[in-house]
Amino acid sequence: MKSRERLWGYALIAPMALGLAVFYVWPIAQTLYLSFTESGVFGGQTWVGLDNYTALAADEEMTGALGNTLLYAALMLAGVPLSIVVAALLNVRGLRGLGFYRTIYFLPVVTMPAAVGLTWRYLYNGDFGPINQLLAAVGIDGPYWVADPDVAIYALALVGIWSSIGYNAVLFLAGLQGIPRHYYEAAEIDGAGRLRQFFRITLPLLTPTTFFVLVITMINALQVFDLVYLIFDLKSPALPGARTIVYFFFEQGFLKNQRGYAAAIAVVLLGLILVLTAIQFRLQKKWVHYA
Repeated sequence: MKSRERLWGYALIAPMALGLAVFYVWPIAQTLYLSFTESGVFGGQTWVGLDNYTALAADEEMTGALGNTLLYAALMLAGVPLSIVVAALLNVRGLRGLGFYRTIYFLPVVTMPAAVGLTWRYLYNGDFGPINQLLAAVGIDGPYWVADPDVAIYALALVGIWSSIGYNAVLFLAGLQGIPRHYYEAAEIDGAGRLRQFFRITLPLLTPTTFFVLVITMINALQVFDLVYLIFDLKSPALPGARTIVYFFFEQGFLKNQRGYAAAIAVVLLGLILVLTAIQFRLQKKWVHYA
């Protein structure tokens, strides 16, 4: 009987296991192999060992892309508290038009990335963009957002934070609604105000959701590509200040046809994601409170 149950178990998970093997495990293995090769002009690969990784370590463009990616990820993580505040406001009982506000905040999540990128590219235009026009109305000379390498990554992060608030707020709303109401009732009896309740009850009990949001936000931030591709031109002077690891992978693999070098970039990115995620899981034991 146990053998039959075990056989049925393997049969039921076989389709999923096969899909994972074909679409995830095999591509990872192929990418790892390609990272040790060099592509020929007319196709084919030549084994070069660690040459691609050695070249990456000395590549200034790779260093710049890594720095931009880490800065972008840090800015995206810094935007998570804003999602908590938005979720807390949307969770207020008796707020009129609550469904409308939730829809407005969630719209960027379901909007096509191409539409988001092109719209913000227009908004960021240094000469006639609405953002600089509004700044000029209050006497501020706005920068060339998509042409200045010193502000490009911050402009990119602003779009990323705006795009992610709705999704993160939905997750935090679910976490807020899972907090028992009697905790707040007991706090009110003890004389705790709204602000004290937020810091002593809401935030500690929301830490599991916060941890999950931080992990997925960091992983998504490290893989950002579409916004860079849509907002910045290939010949934009601001591109060095906004180039991310995935965009650098795109340049090497698809524009320059250096597939082995691009595969090495992908492996480095995978390792970076694994390391940073492992660090987050290690640190969460010190601040995440599971009820």
